[in-house]
Amino acid sequence: MSDQPTTSELARAIQDVTERAQLIVRDEIELAKAEVTVKATKLAKGAAIGAAAGIFALFGLIYFLHAASWFAWKLLPVEGDDVWLGFLVVAVLLFLLGGVAGLVASKLLKKGAPPTPKMAIEEAQLIRQTVSGGPTPPRVDKRENS
Repeated sequence: MSDQPTTSELARAIQDVTERAQLIVRDEIELAKAEVTVKATKLAKGAAIGAAAGIFALFGLIYFLHAASWFAWKLLPVEGDDVWLGFLVVAVLLFLLGGVAGLVASKLLKKGAPPTPKMAIEEAQLIRQTVSGGPTPPRVDKRENS
């Protein structure tokens, strides 16, 4: 008897290895699906709880502003039931804060617009010049401070 495996034994061994490799790949795919499902479920739960927290915070803000309006009315040196003055004071403060926030947002948006990838465009131009055999200009680091 020879110690060398026959062709049929070799073919069977290759078939076994192939089947086991396919099984491993299928198991890895199932594991990946299970992991993604668990993570997606956790993300969905977190998003739902975050949305609920945002709603509670919004309603809390409304009540806080209402209380601030009544407090402002109490601090004003007016006689009678001119409660609307307290609400007017709070509304004016909110409009001022909104205006300041709008100006800051406008400045930030102007700094970011238009969102063109300047560094990537310059790098592509350098690559094109290098490939075409043209003179390569000296590299200048033009990173913008953000």
